[in-house]
Amino acid sequence: MTRRSLAPDLTGGDLAPVAKPAVATPAESAARPARRFVTLDPSTVIWVGATLLLVFMIVAPMARLLFSSFQSTETGQLTLENYVTAYGNLRRLVGLGNSLLYGAAVVLVATGFAVPLAWAVARTDMPAKGLVRATVLGAFITPSYLGAIGWILLAGPNAGWLNRLWMALTGAHAGIVNVYSFAGLVLVTALYAFPYIFVFTADALDRVSSEMEEAAHILGLSPFRTILRVTLPLVLPAILGGAIIVFLDTVALFGTPAVIALPARVNIMTLQLWQFFEFPVRAEAAAAYAVPLVLITIAMLALQRTILGRKGYVSLTGKGGGRSLMRLGRLRWAVLGFCFTVCALAVFLPYLALAQAAFSRAWGQGFSFANLTLGNFAYLFGEASSRQVILNTFIFSAATACLAVVLALIVAYVVGRRLVIGGGVLAGLCMAPLVVPGIVLAIGLYAVYSAPPLMLYGTAAILVLGFTTRFLPIAFANCTASLRSLNPEMEEAVRILGGSRFVAVRRVVVPLLKKSLIGTWLLVFIPASRELSTAIFLVAAKTRVISVMILDLSENGSFETLAALGFFLLGVTILIVLAGYRLVGRDFLLRKS
Repeated sequence: MTRRSLAPDLTGGDLAPVAKPAVATPAESAARPARRFVTLDPSTVIWVGATLLLVFMIVAPMARLLFSSFQSTETGQLTLENYVTAYGNLRRLVGLGNSLLYGAAVVLVATGFAVPLAWAVARTDMPAKGLVRATVLGAFITPSYLGAIGWILLAGPNAGWLNRLWMALTGAHAGIVNVYSFAGLVLVTALYAFPYIFVFTADALDRVSSEMEEAAHILGLSPFRTILRVTLPLVLPAILGGAIIVFLDTVALFGTPAVIALPARVNIMTLQLWQFFEFPVRAEAAAAYAVPLVLITIAMLALQRTILGRKGYVSLTGKGGGRSLMRLGRLRWAVLGFCFTVCALAVFLPYLALAQAAFSRAWGQGFSFANLTLGNFAYLFGEASSRQVILNTFIFSAATACLAVVLALIVAYVVGRRLVIGGGVLAGLCMAPLVVPGIVLAIGLYAVYSAPPLMLYGTAAILVLGFTTRFLPIAFANCTASLRSLNPEMEEAVRILGGSRFVAVRRVVVPLLKKSLIGTWLLVFIPASRELSTAIFLVAAKTRVISVMILDLSENGSFETLAALGFFLLGVTILIVLAGYRLVGRDFLLRKS
Protein backbone atom coordinates (compact mmCIF):
# COMPACT_ATOMS: atom_id res chain seq x y z
CA MET A 1 0.00 0.00 0.00
CA THR A 2 1.35 3.41 -0.93
CA ARG A 3 1.58 5.89 1.94
CA ARG A 4 1.09 9.59 1.09
CA SER A 5 1.47 12.88 3.05
CA LEU A 6 0.64 16.51 2.35
CA ALA A 7 3.52 18.81 1.27
CA PRO A 8 3.71 22.35 -0.26
CA ASP A 9 3.17 22.37 -3.99
CA LEU A 10 6.26 24.04 -5.53
CA THR A 11 4.18 25.40 -8.40
CA GLY A 12 2.36 27.64 -5.93
CA GLY A 13 -0.91 25.77 -5.92
CA ASP A 14 -2.72 24.07 -3.11
CA LEU A 15 -1.19 21.44 -0.97
CA ALA A 16 -0.75 18.36 -3.03
CA PRO A 17 -0.17 14.81 -1.99
CA VAL A 18 3.50 13.77 -2.46
CA ALA A 19 4.62 10.19 -2.47
CA LYS A 20 7.07 9.16 0.21
CA PRO A 21 9.66 6.53 -0.40
CA ALA A 22 8.26 3.30 0.76
CA VAL A 23 10.19 1.34 3.37
CA ALA A 24 11.04 -2.03 1.93
CA THR A 25 10.16 -5.08 3.87
CA PRO A 26 12.74 -7.90 4.19
CA ALA A 27 10.83 -9.90 1.59
CA GLU A 28 10.90 -6.98 -0.87
CA SER A 29 14.66 -6.47 -0.32
CA ALA A 30 15.29 -10.13 -1.07
CA ALA A 31 13.30 -9.88 -4.30
CA ARG A 32 15.26 -6.87 -5.69
CA PRO A 33 18.22 -8.80 -7.18
CA ALA A 34 15.80 -11.09 -8.94
CA ARG A 35 13.89 -8.10 -10.39
CA ARG A 36 17.18 -6.55 -11.52
CA PHE A 37 18.04 -9.74 -13.35
CA VAL A 38 14.61 -9.86 -14.97
CA THR A 39 14.76 -6.19 -16.06
CA LEU A 40 18.39 -6.47 -17.28
CA ASP A 41 18.72 -4.93 -20.74
CA PRO A 42 19.39 -7.83 -23.16
CA SER A 43 21.90 -5.65 -24.95
CA THR A 44 24.13 -5.79 -21.86
CA VAL A 45 24.49 -9.53 -22.38
CA ILE A 46 25.61 -8.87 -25.96
CA TRP A 47 28.20 -6.28 -24.89
CA VAL A 48 29.62 -8.64 -22.27
CA GLY A 49 29.62 -11.56 -24.72
CA ALA A 50 31.43 -9.52 -27.37
CA THR A 51 34.02 -8.43 -24.86
CA LEU A 52 34.68 -12.00 -23.76
CA LEU A 53 34.91 -13.14 -27.38
CA LEU A 54 37.41 -10.36 -28.07
CA VAL A 55 39.58 -11.47 -25.18
CA PHE A 56 39.32 -15.08 -26.32
CA MET A 57 40.27 -14.25 -29.93
CA ILE A 58 43.09 -11.77 -29.35
CA VAL A 59 44.48 -11.95 -25.82
CA ALA A 60 44.46 -15.73 -25.51
CA PRO A 61 46.56 -16.45 -28.67
CA MET A 62 49.19 -13.84 -27.82
CA ALA A 63 49.39 -14.94 -24.19
CA ARG A 64 49.55 -18.58 -25.24
CA LEU A 65 52.28 -17.80 -27.78
CA LEU A 66 54.44 -16.15 -25.15
CA PHE A 67 53.78 -18.90 -22.60
CA SER A 68 54.49 -21.67 -25.12
CA SER A 69 57.84 -20.16 -25.97
CA PHE A 70 58.90 -20.82 -22.34
CA GLN A 71 57.19 -24.22 -21.95
CA SER A 72 58.96 -27.56 -22.27
CA THR A 73 57.48 -29.82 -24.95
CA GLU A 74 57.87 -32.98 -22.85
CA THR A 75 57.29 -31.91 -19.26
CA GLY A 76 55.29 -28.69 -19.63
CA GLN A 77 57.61 -26.91 -17.19
CA LEU A 78 59.01 -23.44 -17.78
CA THR A 79 62.32 -23.47 -19.62
CA LEU A 80 64.53 -21.54 -22.04
CA GLU A 81 65.14 -24.69 -24.05
CA ASN A 82 62.89 -23.53 -26.91
CA TYR A 83 64.92 -20.36 -27.41
CA VAL A 84 68.11 -22.42 -27.45
CA THR A 85 66.55 -24.71 -30.07
CA ALA A 86 65.29 -21.77 -32.13
CA TYR A 87 68.46 -19.67 -32.07
CA GLY A 88 71.15 -22.26 -31.39
CA ASN A 89 71.42 -22.87 -35.11
CA LEU A 90 73.44 -20.55 -37.36
CA ARG A 91 71.08 -21.14 -40.28
CA ARG A 92 68.14 -19.75 -38.30
CA LEU A 93 70.14 -16.72 -37.22
CA VAL A 94 71.03 -16.10 -40.85
CA GLY A 95 67.33 -16.45 -41.72
CA LEU A 96 66.46 -13.74 -39.19
CA GLY A 97 69.16 -11.45 -40.56
CA ASN A 98 68.08 -12.07 -44.16
CA SER A 99 64.48 -11.25 -43.26
CA LEU A 100 65.48 -7.89 -41.79
CA LEU A 101 67.59 -7.13 -44.88
CA TYR A 102 64.73 -8.29 -47.11
CA GLY A 103 62.25 -5.99 -45.33
CA ALA A 104 64.57 -2.97 -45.54
CA ALA A 105 65.31 -3.54 -49.25
CA VAL A 106 61.61 -3.91 -50.09
CA VAL A 107 60.83 -0.67 -48.24
CA LEU A 108 63.48 1.20 -50.25
CA VAL A 109 62.28 -0.13 -53.62
CA ALA A 110 58.58 0.26 -52.79
CA THR A 111 59.14 3.85 -51.62
CA GLY A 112 61.03 4.54 -54.85
CA PHE A 113 57.97 3.34 -56.79
CA ALA A 114 55.22 4.80 -54.62
CA VAL A 115 56.29 8.34 -53.74
CA PRO A 116 56.95 9.57 -57.31
CA LEU A 117 53.69 7.94 -58.43
CA ALA A 118 51.72 9.57 -55.63
CA TRP A 119 53.30 12.96 -56.31
CA ALA A 120 52.63 12.69 -60.05
CA VAL A 121 49.00 11.72 -59.50
CA ALA A 122 48.25 14.21 -56.72
CA ARG A 123 50.30 17.31 -57.56
CA THR A 124 51.06 17.48 -61.29
CA ASP A 125 49.24 17.87 -64.59
CA MET A 126 50.37 14.42 -65.78
CA PRO A 127 47.82 12.85 -68.17
CA ALA A 128 46.11 9.45 -67.66
CA LYS A 129 45.93 9.76 -63.88
CA GLY A 130 42.76 7.67 -63.74
CA LEU A 131 44.46 4.79 -65.52
CA VAL A 132 47.45 4.97 -63.18
CA ARG A 133 45.18 4.94 -60.10
CA ALA A 134 43.21 1.99 -61.52
CA THR A 135 46.42 0.06 -62.15
CA VAL A 136 47.67 0.75 -58.62
CA LEU A 137 44.34 -0.62 -57.44
CA GLY A 138 45.00 -3.68 -59.62
CA ALA A 139 48.37 -4.19 -57.89
CA PHE A 140 46.68 -3.70 -54.51
CA ILE A 141 44.11 -6.45 -55.02
CA THR A 142 46.58 -8.88 -56.60
CA PRO A 143 47.84 -11.46 -54.10
CA SER A 144 51.61 -11.11 -53.96
CA TYR A 145 52.13 -14.86 -54.37
CA LEU A 146 50.07 -14.79 -57.58
CA GLY A 147 52.14 -11.88 -58.88
CA ALA A 148 55.24 -13.91 -58.02
CA ILE A 149 53.94 -16.79 -60.15
CA GLY A 150 53.45 -14.35 -63.03
CA TRP A 151 57.05 -13.21 -62.65
CA ILE A 152 58.29 -16.81 -62.65
CA LEU A 153 56.62 -17.19 -66.06
CA LEU A 154 58.25 -13.92 -67.18
CA ALA A 155 61.72 -14.11 -65.67
CA GLY A 156 62.45 -17.78 -65.00
CA PRO A 157 66.15 -18.28 -65.82
CA ASN A 158 65.59 -20.51 -68.87
CA ALA A 159 61.95 -20.53 -69.91
CA GLY A 160 60.81 -17.07 -68.79
CA TRP A 161 59.33 -14.99 -71.59
CA LEU A 162 61.61 -11.98 -71.04
CA ASN A 163 64.71 -14.17 -71.09
CA ARG A 164 63.56 -16.02 -74.20
CA LEU A 165 62.90 -12.72 -75.92
CA TRP A 166 66.34 -11.46 -74.91
CA MET A 167 68.06 -14.61 -76.19
CA ALA A 168 66.10 -14.46 -79.46
CA LEU A 169 67.02 -10.82 -80.06
CA THR A 170 70.67 -10.96 -79.03
CA GLY A 171 71.63 -14.57 -79.70
CA ALA A 172 72.80 -14.89 -76.10
CA HIS A 173 72.88 -18.34 -74.52
CA ALA A 174 71.51 -17.18 -71.17
CA GLY A 175 68.73 -14.90 -70.03
CA ILE A 176 69.20 -11.38 -68.72
CA VAL A 177 67.12 -11.64 -65.54
CA ASN A 178 66.65 -14.33 -62.93
CA VAL A 179 63.67 -14.09 -60.61
CA TYR A 180 65.10 -16.88 -58.45
CA SER A 181 67.47 -14.55 -56.60
CA PHE A 182 67.42 -12.20 -53.63
CA ALA A 183 67.11 -9.21 -55.98
CA GLY A 184 64.21 -10.90 -57.79
CA LEU A 185 62.53 -11.62 -54.47
CA VAL A 186 62.86 -7.97 -53.39
CA LEU A 187 61.60 -6.58 -56.71
CA VAL A 188 58.55 -8.84 -56.90
CA THR A 189 57.60 -8.19 -53.26
CA ALA A 190 57.99 -4.42 -53.71
CA LEU A 191 55.75 -4.44 -56.79
CA TYR A 192 52.79 -5.60 -54.66
CA ALA A 193 53.71 -3.70 -51.50
CA PHE A 194 54.11 -0.18 -52.90
CA PRO A 195 50.32 0.52 -53.01
CA TYR A 196 50.36 0.84 -49.19
CA ILE A 197 52.84 3.74 -49.36
CA PHE A 198 51.07 5.16 -52.42
CA VAL A 199 47.70 5.33 -50.64
CA PHE A 200 49.12 7.04 -47.55
CA THR A 201 51.29 9.49 -49.52
CA ALA A 202 48.68 10.40 -52.16
CA ASP A 203 46.11 11.01 -49.43
CA ALA A 204 48.51 13.30 -47.57
CA LEU A 205 49.49 15.17 -50.75
CA ASP A 206 45.81 15.73 -51.56
CA ARG A 207 45.44 17.52 -48.22
CA VAL A 208 48.57 19.69 -48.33
CA SER A 209 47.98 23.25 -49.47
CA SER A 210 50.19 24.51 -52.30
CA GLU A 211 50.62 27.91 -50.61
CA MET A 212 53.89 26.87 -48.99
CA GLU A 213 55.24 25.59 -52.29
CA GLU A 214 54.31 28.86 -53.95
CA ALA A 215 56.10 30.76 -51.18
CA ALA A 216 59.19 28.63 -51.79
CA HIS A 217 59.05 29.51 -55.50
CA ILE A 218 58.80 33.22 -54.65
CA LEU A 219 61.87 32.87 -52.41
CA GLY A 220 63.83 31.42 -55.33
CA LEU A 221 63.75 27.66 -54.80
CA SER A 222 63.75 25.53 -57.93
CA PRO A 223 60.83 23.10 -58.42
CA PHE A 224 63.08 20.13 -57.60
CA ARG A 225 64.37 21.70 -54.37
CA THR A 226 60.82 22.71 -53.45
CA ILE A 227 59.74 19.08 -53.67
CA LEU A 228 62.70 17.92 -51.56
CA ARG A 229 62.59 20.68 -48.93
CA VAL A 230 58.88 21.54 -48.69
CA THR A 231 56.52 18.98 -50.18
CA LEU A 232 58.12 15.69 -49.09
CA PRO A 233 58.89 16.80 -45.49
CA LEU A 234 55.22 17.75 -45.06
CA VAL A 235 54.09 14.24 -45.99
CA LEU A 236 56.92 12.45 -44.15
CA PRO A 237 54.59 11.00 -41.46
CA ALA A 238 52.43 9.43 -44.19
CA ILE A 239 55.46 7.99 -45.99
CA LEU A 240 56.84 6.61 -42.73
CA GLY A 241 53.47 5.07 -41.82
CA GLY A 242 53.25 3.28 -45.16
CA ALA A 243 56.91 2.22 -44.99
CA ILE A 244 56.46 0.65 -41.55
CA ILE A 245 53.42 -1.31 -42.75
CA VAL A 246 55.40 -2.51 -45.77
CA PHE A 247 58.37 -3.53 -43.59
CA LEU A 248 56.26 -5.46 -41.09
CA ASP A 249 54.21 -7.08 -43.84
CA THR A 250 57.36 -8.10 -45.71
CA VAL A 251 59.18 -9.56 -42.72
CA ALA A 252 56.12 -11.72 -41.94
CA LEU A 253 55.32 -12.54 -45.58
CA PHE A 254 55.11 -16.21 -46.46
CA GLY A 255 53.65 -16.63 -49.96
CA THR A 256 56.23 -14.83 -52.13
CA PRO A 257 59.25 -16.30 -50.28
CA ALA A 258 57.70 -19.78 -50.55
CA VAL A 259 57.37 -19.37 -54.33
CA ILE A 260 60.68 -17.61 -55.06
CA ALA A 261 63.06 -17.80 -52.09
CA LEU A 262 62.62 -21.52 -51.47
CA PRO A 263 63.73 -22.64 -54.99
CA ALA A 264 66.43 -19.95 -54.94
CA ARG A 265 67.66 -21.26 -51.57
CA VAL A 266 67.40 -17.82 -49.98
CA ASN A 267 67.04 -18.41 -46.27
CA ILE A 268 64.11 -16.38 -44.87
CA MET A 269 62.68 -16.41 -41.34
CA THR A 270 59.12 -17.30 -42.36
CA LEU A 271 60.36 -20.35 -44.26
CA GLN A 272 62.25 -21.43 -41.14
CA LEU A 273 59.03 -21.05 -39.14
CA TRP A 274 57.23 -23.25 -41.63
CA GLN A 275 59.85 -25.97 -41.17
CA PHE A 276 59.04 -26.08 -37.45
CA PHE A 277 55.58 -27.35 -38.44
CA GLU A 278 56.92 -30.26 -40.49
CA PHE A 279 56.90 -33.64 -38.76
CA PRO A 280 57.65 -33.73 -35.87
CA VAL A 281 55.81 -30.47 -35.13
CA ARG A 282 57.78 -28.19 -32.76
CA ALA A 283 55.19 -25.50 -32.05
CA GLU A 284 56.95 -24.33 -28.86
CA ALA A 285 60.24 -23.73 -30.71
CA ALA A 286 58.28 -21.93 -33.47
CA ALA A 287 56.74 -19.69 -30.80
CA ALA A 288 60.19 -18.87 -29.44
CA TYR A 289 61.45 -18.13 -32.97
CA ALA A 290 58.42 -15.89 -33.69
CA VAL A 291 58.55 -13.74 -30.54
CA PRO A 292 61.29 -11.43 -31.94
CA LEU A 293 58.89 -10.40 -34.72
CA VAL A 294 56.71 -8.77 -32.06
CA LEU A 295 59.78 -7.03 -30.66
CA ILE A 296 60.66 -5.84 -34.18
CA THR A 297 57.16 -4.36 -34.48
CA ILE A 298 57.57 -2.49 -31.20
CA ALA A 299 61.01 -1.27 -32.30
CA MET A 300 59.63 0.02 -35.61
CA LEU A 301 56.87 1.99 -33.88
CA ALA A 302 59.44 3.45 -31.47
CA LEU A 303 61.64 4.37 -34.43
CA GLN A 304 58.75 6.18 -36.08
CA ARG A 305 58.12 8.16 -32.89
CA THR A 306 61.82 9.05 -32.65
CA ILE A 307 62.10 10.22 -36.26
CA LEU A 308 58.99 12.36 -36.13
CA GLY A 309 59.82 13.66 -32.66
CA ARG A 310 58.30 16.99 -31.80
CA LYS A 311 58.41 18.39 -35.32
CA GLY A 312 55.28 20.04 -36.70
CA TYR A 313 53.58 18.73 -39.82
CA VAL A 314 50.42 20.83 -39.75
CA SER A 315 49.41 21.79 -43.28
CA LEU A 316 45.65 22.29 -42.90
CA THR A 317 44.86 25.46 -41.00
CA GLY A 318 41.38 26.28 -42.27
CA LYS A 319 42.70 29.47 -43.88
CA GLY A 320 42.60 29.23 -47.65
CA GLY A 321 44.16 25.91 -48.57
CA GLY A 322 44.06 26.11 -52.34
CA ARG A 323 45.84 23.43 -54.34
CA SER A 324 47.30 24.10 -57.74
CA LEU A 325 48.87 21.48 -59.99
CA MET A 326 52.48 21.77 -61.03
CA ARG A 327 52.93 22.33 -64.78
CA LEU A 328 55.48 19.80 -66.00
CA GLY A 329 55.55 20.77 -69.67
CA ARG A 330 57.19 18.10 -71.80
CA LEU A 331 58.48 16.42 -68.66
CA ARG A 332 54.98 15.12 -67.98
CA TRP A 333 55.46 12.46 -70.66
CA ALA A 334 58.63 11.24 -68.98
CA VAL A 335 56.79 11.11 -65.65
CA LEU A 336 53.93 9.23 -67.31
CA GLY A 337 56.49 6.81 -68.78
CA PHE A 338 57.85 6.09 -65.29
CA CYS A 339 54.33 5.50 -63.94
CA PHE A 340 53.46 3.17 -66.81
CA THR A 341 56.71 1.26 -66.30
CA VAL A 342 55.81 0.58 -62.67
CA CYS A 343 52.25 -0.32 -63.67
CA ALA A 344 53.51 -2.67 -66.39
CA LEU A 345 55.88 -4.43 -63.99
CA ALA A 346 53.19 -4.83 -61.33
CA VAL A 347 50.09 -5.62 -63.40
CA PHE A 348 50.26 -5.63 -67.20
CA LEU A 349 53.18 -8.06 -67.75
CA PRO A 350 52.34 -10.57 -64.96
CA TYR A 351 48.66 -10.59 -65.93
CA LEU A 352 49.60 -11.22 -69.57
CA ALA A 353 51.86 -14.11 -68.59
CA LEU A 354 49.18 -15.61 -66.33
CA ALA A 355 46.55 -15.26 -69.07
CA GLN A 356 48.80 -16.99 -71.59
CA ALA A 357 49.38 -19.88 -69.17
CA ALA A 358 45.71 -20.14 -68.13
CA PHE A 359 44.54 -20.57 -71.75
CA SER A 360 47.44 -22.77 -72.95
CA ARG A 361 47.91 -26.51 -73.13
CA ALA A 362 51.57 -25.94 -72.20
CA TRP A 363 52.66 -22.41 -71.34
CA GLY A 364 56.21 -22.94 -72.62
CA GLN A 365 54.98 -23.60 -76.18
CA GLY A 366 54.14 -19.95 -76.71
CA PHE A 367 51.26 -18.11 -78.39
CA SER A 368 49.54 -20.19 -81.07
CA PHE A 369 45.97 -21.25 -81.86
CA ALA A 370 46.97 -24.91 -81.54
CA ASN A 371 48.09 -24.24 -77.99
CA LEU A 372 44.88 -22.47 -76.95
CA THR A 373 42.49 -24.36 -74.66
CA LEU A 374 39.85 -23.97 -71.98
CA GLY A 375 40.86 -27.33 -70.57
CA ASN A 376 42.58 -25.82 -67.52
CA PHE A 377 39.33 -24.20 -66.40
CA ALA A 378 37.36 -27.37 -67.25
CA TYR A 379 39.78 -29.46 -65.22
CA LEU A 380 39.62 -26.98 -62.36
CA PHE A 381 35.83 -26.99 -62.10
CA GLY A 382 35.46 -30.67 -63.05
CA GLU A 383 37.43 -31.92 -60.07
CA ALA A 384 35.36 -32.36 -56.94
CA SER A 385 38.34 -31.51 -54.72
CA SER A 386 38.95 -28.23 -56.59
CA ARG A 387 35.29 -27.26 -56.36
CA GLN A 388 35.41 -27.96 -52.63
CA VAL A 389 38.50 -25.74 -52.25
CA ILE A 390 36.76 -22.88 -54.08
CA LEU A 391 33.61 -23.38 -52.02
CA ASN A 392 35.64 -23.45 -48.79
CA THR A 393 37.37 -20.20 -49.70
CA PHE A 394 34.23 -18.19 -50.28
CA ILE A 395 32.26 -19.72 -47.39
CA PHE A 396 35.10 -19.10 -44.93
CA SER A 397 35.66 -15.58 -46.27
CA ALA A 398 31.96 -14.72 -46.07
CA ALA A 399 31.71 -16.12 -42.53
CA THR A 400 34.84 -14.16 -41.57
CA ALA A 401 33.44 -10.93 -43.00
CA CYS A 402 30.11 -11.40 -41.20
CA LEU A 403 31.70 -12.21 -37.84
CA ALA A 404 34.23 -9.38 -38.12
CA VAL A 405 31.60 -6.78 -39.04
CA VAL A 406 29.20 -7.83 -36.24
CA LEU A 407 31.94 -7.94 -33.62
CA ALA A 408 33.53 -4.70 -34.80
CA LEU A 409 30.18 -2.88 -34.85
CA ILE A 410 29.35 -4.02 -31.32
CA VAL A 411 32.73 -2.98 -29.92
CA ALA A 412 32.77 0.28 -31.88
CA TYR A 413 29.29 1.08 -30.51
CA VAL A 414 30.29 0.23 -26.94
CA VAL A 415 33.43 2.35 -27.21
CA GLY A 416 31.87 5.20 -29.19
CA ARG A 417 28.84 5.57 -26.89
CA ARG A 418 30.95 4.99 -23.75
CA LEU A 419 28.75 2.20 -22.46
CA VAL A 420 31.45 0.59 -20.34
CA ILE A 421 34.39 1.78 -18.30
CA GLY A 422 37.69 1.13 -20.05
CA GLY A 423 36.31 1.20 -23.58
CA GLY A 424 39.72 2.31 -24.79
CA VAL A 425 41.09 -1.09 -23.79
CA LEU A 426 38.52 -2.78 -26.02
CA ALA A 427 39.48 -0.49 -28.90
CA GLY A 428 43.14 -1.30 -28.33
CA LEU A 429 42.37 -5.03 -28.37
CA CYS A 430 40.54 -4.67 -31.70
CA MET A 431 43.49 -2.87 -33.26
CA ALA A 432 46.18 -5.09 -31.70
CA PRO A 433 46.29 -7.66 -34.57
CA LEU A 434 47.31 -4.80 -36.87
CA VAL A 435 50.74 -4.58 -35.24
CA VAL A 436 51.21 -8.32 -34.79
CA PRO A 437 52.74 -10.04 -37.84
CA GLY A 438 50.23 -12.40 -39.43
CA ILE A 439 52.47 -15.42 -39.19
CA VAL A 440 53.07 -14.79 -35.46
CA LEU A 441 49.35 -14.48 -34.92
CA ALA A 442 48.78 -17.75 -36.79
CA ILE A 443 51.21 -19.60 -34.52
CA GLY A 444 49.46 -18.17 -31.45
CA LEU A 445 46.08 -19.23 -32.84
CA TYR A 446 47.44 -22.71 -33.51
CA ALA A 447 48.73 -22.96 -29.95
CA VAL A 448 45.34 -22.00 -28.46
CA TYR A 449 42.85 -23.64 -30.80
CA SER A 450 44.63 -26.95 -31.40
CA ALA A 451 45.06 -27.81 -27.71
CA PRO A 452 42.45 -29.18 -25.28
CA PRO A 453 39.72 -28.32 -24.48
CA LEU A 454 39.01 -26.68 -27.85
CA MET A 455 40.77 -28.97 -30.34
CA LEU A 456 39.60 -26.94 -33.34
CA TYR A 457 42.52 -27.81 -35.61
CA GLY A 458 41.26 -29.33 -38.85
CA THR A 459 37.87 -27.60 -38.64
CA ALA A 460 36.48 -24.62 -40.51
CA ALA A 461 35.99 -22.81 -37.21
CA ILE A 462 39.72 -22.36 -36.62
CA LEU A 463 40.16 -20.73 -40.05
CA VAL A 464 37.17 -18.42 -39.57
CA LEU A 465 38.39 -17.41 -36.11
CA GLY A 466 41.92 -16.94 -37.41
CA PHE A 467 40.87 -14.82 -40.39
CA THR A 468 38.50 -12.79 -38.21
CA THR A 469 41.25 -12.03 -35.72
CA ARG A 470 43.64 -11.12 -38.53
CA PHE A 471 41.28 -8.65 -40.25
CA LEU A 472 39.30 -7.33 -37.27
CA PRO A 473 41.30 -4.04 -37.27
CA ILE A 474 40.02 -3.24 -40.77
CA ALA A 475 36.40 -3.78 -39.71
CA PHE A 476 36.79 -1.91 -36.42
CA ALA A 477 38.48 1.15 -38.00
CA ASN A 478 35.72 1.47 -40.58
CA CYS A 479 32.86 0.89 -38.10
CA THR A 480 34.33 3.46 -35.72
CA ALA A 481 34.64 6.03 -38.51
CA SER A 482 31.05 5.35 -39.61
CA LEU A 483 29.61 5.63 -36.08
CA ARG A 484 31.26 9.02 -35.60
CA SER A 485 29.07 10.41 -38.36
CA LEU A 486 25.89 9.28 -36.58
CA ASN A 487 24.21 11.57 -34.04
CA PRO A 488 23.39 9.54 -30.88
CA GLU A 489 20.21 11.57 -30.32
CA MET A 490 18.33 9.25 -32.68
CA GLU A 491 19.22 6.25 -30.52
CA GLU A 492 18.25 8.18 -27.40
CA ALA A 493 14.84 8.81 -28.95
CA VAL A 494 14.36 5.06 -29.24
CA ARG A 495 15.36 4.66 -25.61
CA ILE A 496 12.88 7.36 -24.50
CA LEU A 497 10.12 5.54 -26.38
CA GLY A 498 10.89 2.38 -24.43
CA GLY A 499 13.22 0.52 -26.76
CA SER A 500 16.42 -1.16 -25.57
CA ARG A 501 19.87 -0.35 -26.91
CA PHE A 502 19.71 -3.52 -28.95
CA VAL A 503 16.54 -2.24 -30.61
CA ALA A 504 18.19 1.14 -31.20
CA VAL A 505 21.15 -0.51 -32.91
CA ARG A 506 18.98 -2.89 -34.94
CA ARG A 507 16.33 -0.36 -35.99
CA VAL A 508 18.39 2.85 -36.25
CA VAL A 509 22.17 2.34 -36.40
CA VAL A 510 22.32 -0.61 -38.80
CA PRO A 511 19.85 0.82 -41.37
CA LEU A 512 21.59 4.21 -41.36
CA LEU A 513 25.06 2.71 -41.69
CA LYS A 514 24.00 0.06 -44.18
CA LYS A 515 26.28 1.23 -46.99
CA SER A 516 29.29 1.64 -44.70
CA LEU A 517 28.76 -1.83 -43.26
CA ILE A 518 28.56 -3.32 -46.75
CA GLY A 519 31.83 -1.59 -47.62
CA THR A 520 33.42 -2.93 -44.45
CA TRP A 521 32.18 -6.42 -45.25
CA LEU A 522 33.82 -6.23 -48.69
CA LEU A 523 37.07 -4.86 -47.23
CA VAL A 524 37.30 -7.92 -44.98
CA PHE A 525 36.06 -10.45 -47.54
CA ILE A 526 38.67 -9.56 -50.19
CA PRO A 527 41.84 -10.11 -48.10
CA ALA A 528 40.30 -13.12 -46.34
CA SER A 529 39.69 -14.84 -49.70
CA ARG A 530 43.41 -14.68 -50.56
CA GLU A 531 45.02 -14.96 -47.11
CA LEU A 532 47.94 -17.38 -47.00
CA SER A 533 50.17 -16.57 -44.00
CA THR A 534 47.46 -17.56 -41.51
CA ALA A 535 45.91 -20.35 -43.58
CA ILE A 536 49.15 -22.24 -44.14
CA PHE A 537 49.44 -22.98 -40.39
CA LEU A 538 45.75 -23.67 -39.71
CA VAL A 539 44.53 -25.49 -42.80
CA ALA A 540 43.87 -29.25 -42.96
CA ALA A 541 43.09 -31.65 -45.81
CA LYS A 542 39.33 -30.95 -45.74
CA THR A 543 39.62 -27.21 -45.17
CA ARG A 544 42.05 -26.21 -47.92
CA VAL A 545 41.52 -22.80 -49.48
CA ILE A 546 42.54 -21.30 -52.83
CA SER A 547 45.73 -19.65 -51.56
CA VAL A 548 47.03 -22.96 -50.19
CA MET A 549 46.00 -24.80 -53.36
CA ILE A 550 47.91 -22.27 -55.50
CA LEU A 551 51.00 -22.86 -53.38
CA ASP A 552 50.62 -26.64 -53.79
CA LEU A 553 50.20 -26.32 -57.57
CA SER A 554 53.31 -24.14 -57.71
CA GLU A 555 55.35 -26.78 -55.91
CA ASN A 556 54.07 -29.39 -58.41
CA GLY A 557 54.90 -27.18 -61.40
CA SER A 558 51.26 -27.16 -62.62
CA PHE A 559 51.42 -23.54 -63.77
CA GLU A 560 48.58 -23.84 -66.29
CA THR A 561 46.01 -24.98 -63.70
CA LEU A 562 47.48 -22.56 -61.18
CA ALA A 563 47.11 -19.65 -63.63
CA ALA A 564 43.49 -20.63 -64.32
CA LEU A 565 42.75 -20.73 -60.59
CA GLY A 566 44.52 -17.41 -60.06
CA PHE A 567 42.55 -15.84 -62.90
CA PHE A 568 39.32 -17.07 -61.38
CA LEU A 569 40.28 -15.56 -58.00
CA LEU A 570 41.22 -12.25 -59.63
CA GLY A 571 37.99 -12.22 -61.63
CA VAL A 572 35.88 -12.71 -58.50
CA THR A 573 37.87 -10.02 -56.69
CA ILE A 574 37.38 -7.54 -59.53
CA LEU A 575 33.63 -8.24 -59.57
CA ILE A 576 33.50 -7.61 -55.82
CA VAL A 577 35.44 -4.36 -56.22
CA LEU A 578 33.06 -3.21 -58.97
CA ALA A 579 30.11 -4.08 -56.75
CA GLY A 580 31.74 -2.07 -53.97
CA TYR A 581 32.19 0.88 -56.32
CA ARG A 582 28.50 0.78 -57.15
CA LEU A 583 27.23 0.29 -53.61
CA VAL A 584 29.68 2.28 -51.52
CA GLY A 585 31.68 4.63 -53.70
CA ARG A 586 34.85 4.77 -55.79
CA ASP A 587 37.29 5.30 -52.93
CA PHE A 588 36.10 2.54 -50.60
CA LEU A 589 39.12 0.31 -51.26
CA LEU A 590 41.97 2.83 -51.45
CA ARG A 591 40.91 5.15 -48.67
CA LYS A 592 43.38 5.59 -45.87
CA SER A 593 41.11 4.25 -43.09
